[in-house]
Amino acid sequence: MNNIRNVAIIAHVDHGKTTLVDALLKQTQTKLKKELVNTSLIMDSNELEKERGITIFSKNASVNYKGIKINIVDTPGHADFGGEVERVLKLTDGCLLLVDAKEGPMPQTRFVLKQAIKLGLKIIVVINKIDKPDARVDFVINKTFDLFLELGADESAAFFPIVYSSGKSGLAGEKSDLKQMTDITPIFEAILKYIPPPSGDENKPLQMLITSTAYDNFKGRIATGRIMNGKIRSGQEIIHINREGIKNKYRLTSLMSFEGLERVDCLEALAGDIVAISGVPDITIGETIADNLETVALPLISIEEPTVKMTFGVNTSPFAGKEGEFKTSRQIQERLYRALENDVALRVEDSPNGGWVVSGRGELHLAILIERLRREGYEFQVSRPQVIEKKIDGKILTPYERVYIEVPEEFSGVVMQKMGLRHGKLQDMTSENGVVTMEFIIATKELFGYRSEFITDSKGLGIISANFYEFAPDSLTSFARDNGSLVVHETGVTKTYGLISVQDRGLLFLGAATSVYKGQVVGQSARVGDISVNVCKEKHLTNHRSKGEAAEHLTSPKLMSLEDALEYINDTELVEVTPKNIRIRKVDLNGTR
Repeated sequence: MNNIRNVAIIAHVDHGKTTLVDALLKQTQTKLKKELVNTSLIMDSNELEKERGITIFSKNASVNYKGIKINIVDTPGHADFGGEVERVLKLTDGCLLLVDAKEGPMPQTRFVLKQAIKLGLKIIVVINKIDKPDARVDFVINKTFDLFLELGADESAAFFPIVYSSGKSGLAGEKSDLKQMTDITPIFEAILKYIPPPSGDENKPLQMLITSTAYDNFKGRIATGRIMNGKIRSGQEIIHINREGIKNKYRLTSLMSFEGLERVDCLEALAGDIVAISGVPDITIGETIADNLETVALPLISIEEPTVKMTFGVNTSPFAGKEGEFKTSRQIQERLYRALENDVALRVEDSPNGGWVVSGRGELHLAILIERLRREGYEFQVSRPQVIEKKIDGKILTPYERVYIEVPEEFSGVVMQKMGLRHGKLQDMTSENGVVTMEFIIATKELFGYRSEFITDSKGLGIISANFYEFAPDSLTSFARDNGSLVVHETGVTKTYGLISVQDRGLLFLGAATSVYKGQVVGQSARVGDISVNVCKEKHLTNHRSKGEAAEHLTSPKLMSLEDALEYINDTELVEVTPKNIRIRKVDLNGTR
């Protein structure tokens, strides 16, 4: 056990976790697949992660340094994937907390650090991206220290060791002078010096906590977890203790440890190590593996409750079944319940009105699920996101978010105005070097749809992030979209002539030569209330030409992404999701309402 260290890398989104892990893997000359040798962001292997530049799924890697096996867990930085962060921290004995040398601690830094302090993990602070021209190292260290105190860290945690690094360049050092750095070795040295070896006793009966599951075509369900006590051997008989405390006997079909990014078959593993097993068909996250019937189950992993829900349903549009491979009620239901096996922060239940109510930690959490299903060939429709409210002592409680906004000074006025319209309460405001930082408390339901507005208002120069604050009494205020929609009144194919005649009435969402159906939303109206439009109208050929005809042109439409569509719709609309298209439609296809 003295030859093992288990470390998680935690940080705010985009502070360089995955880049740093890449540097650690490359310096220790860890064996990688041929296609990964010359790539960056080796750990972000999922297609969605590559596109968005964020980590969504936590991953395990292992490197060998001076004969000591270091198990590294890369975690998501976004609060919507907090379920991933909470459970994987149980695998580790310490953390590398990455903080951007310019931005300092951000909202998700607070979120992940809070979880680590709660578990009593040893924390090493890594001030990353010190090669940035506007890095402010001393300011960031002071802010980080303040955050530790604010979160109630004890003395041993608050006086944290510091390492300075540039993950992109593969350099680190005990001082912030980039010229004195030669490689990433100081981070390995800090891990060996400050992170304790895993606790546990290999002579006690086996206890292993499962923290993630995956599916393999050859081995079936693979469960990854940490051996808390005892030892485990390939092919041995084990006892699976499920969430209800029921014990069943199985035989392991394989035992795997981690080498680099790969799972490698091994014969035996001891307490403190992180391993993967197969042979238990119905195992899920938070359950215990033991080797005898007398062993007590480890505490179940408790996860914060979901705050946002959506209704998923079978696609009922006129184009239903034309673009998706899996579109039946049975296929969609099976896939949604299968998603629960890998995501502990997700909830799925049958809706009394048909379909399924899917609850998650935020809009992004559910949008990623929808995007994954869509890419797998599923076709379905979803309703507007809604908050999950609680009723306690006769009072309705609604979730509130703590929102952090950083914008150039010139845009601070419009941000204040928009947050005021949504009943956001300003908690703090500071200005430094022409950049204004604001902190608001706002009801989650009133924050829906603001992110895309914010990006437009700040011309892409602002940073907005939010995390769950608390459940509090509902203020009974609400914020609704002012504008109506442009709704097609006949099925057909859009024509340039028809679109030109409609574009003055609002903002179009699609261009010419696109198939549409009656009741589909093709744009946002410039007025309150929906307008029925004919975008399939053709110009009839005549010998007459008008003087201004040549000047007419079609303005480029605003193409709606999945997140844009989910933010845009109101309660009278749905988003139709297929592998080929994202469409917005009215619930009632026969009227604009």
